[in-house]
Amino acid sequence: MPPQRTNDATAGIDVTEDFERFTQRNDIFTRAFWDDTVRTNQTDAFFASYRMEATPRRGDGFTQRDFALRNASWLISDLISDRGNDTGKREGFQAAIANDTPVAPMQQDVDDPDKMAQEIKRIAKFFGADLCGITDMDERWLYASRVDTRDMSEAPNELPQGMTNVIVMGHQMEKDLVATYPSALAGAATGREYSHEAAVVMQLAAYIRNLGYEATASMNDTGLVIPYAIKAGLGEYARNQLVITPEFGPRLRFSKIFTNLPLSHDTPRMRGVRAFCDICTKCADACPVKALPFGPPEVSGTNQSAIKGVRKWTSDAEKCFGFWAKMSSDCAICMRVCPFNRDFSNWPHRLWLKLALSPARRLALWLDRKRGRRRKPSEWWAKP
Repeated sequence: MPPQRTNDATAGIDVTEDFERFTQRNDIFTRAFWDDTVRTNQTDAFFASYRMEATPRRGDGFTQRDFALRNASWLISDLISDRGNDTGKREGFQAAIANDTPVAPMQQDVDDPDKMAQEIKRIAKFFGADLCGITDMDERWLYASRVDTRDMSEAPNELPQGMTNVIVMGHQMEKDLVATYPSALAGAATGREYSHEAAVVMQLAAYIRNLGYEATASMNDTGLVIPYAIKAGLGEYARNQLVITPEFGPRLRFSKIFTNLPLSHDTPRMRGVRAFCDICTKCADACPVKALPFGPPEVSGTNQSAIKGVRKWTSDAEKCFGFWAKMSSDCAICMRVCPFNRDFSNWPHRLWLKLALSPARRLALWLDRKRGRRRKPSEWWAKP
């Protein structure tokens, strides 16, 4: 494995000598299909609920209407991920999204990588991305192998030769839906962004291929998006295992494109989230199964679904997914209660952000003490 990169410290990434690239087969969602210590009747019902095969739970946020909206929000993402089933490639999750357009034989000249990077960011936002950053192709964060979904075995994780850059895009989740976690209704915020990002990442990749360069569209597949997002300057890693951005806090999903298009790189922006998380445990306190850590970052790897040799906050993936399975829906209580889960387009929240990222962070934490309470899903349905 290559030694720790010079910009790791700038990005707040602490890689040790015991580092190993992550094997995607050990991802907790993939393990739910093959690992008997994870797969239960509840996990089977969890996946069945996305096909409306399981009887929806009763109660506010878990009615048939809530499940119906959540599942409908996933539709476009599901159509993409189902395309490669016969070859064991669940596109966007267990395999990269297949190219729908060829690389143009005539290659656009790129004399100024800075100018081209700005163009890519403009086009990304034109297609609907809320954030866009660019970093180098760091192979440490690629999966050591992908998964063949026909038998859940390991398969080669291959990209075209010569990929040099990673374009990372952020897609904002609807804050009013996030406020209703945990609920099936809130899951519509997740599904909607996966469907949105599938379209955005495929369209931007097609644009790059039309310019005559390789571009592989990717969502949860191929590599770990969080370190790429941090290195691309989009945000900082937090105790709740999410990337905190200065625009939307933790309320995002991320997609990425691997490409050989000449592009300049963004630099990581470490503004003080780590120092705030050091004194804040709201996410860990709120987690119903205590899957989030309370102490300082530690070298991960004891959990099968955690990457080895990286000092960071690491969740107990089995506890977390077990709660998801019990609810038949995803849970993001840690996102909802995060003090950074705010609308930073409003000046009072921008003022709070300045406090949180300053030595006055304890005051900011005190000011946040009454925020993050769950909103009733029925209120979302009832609003005009």
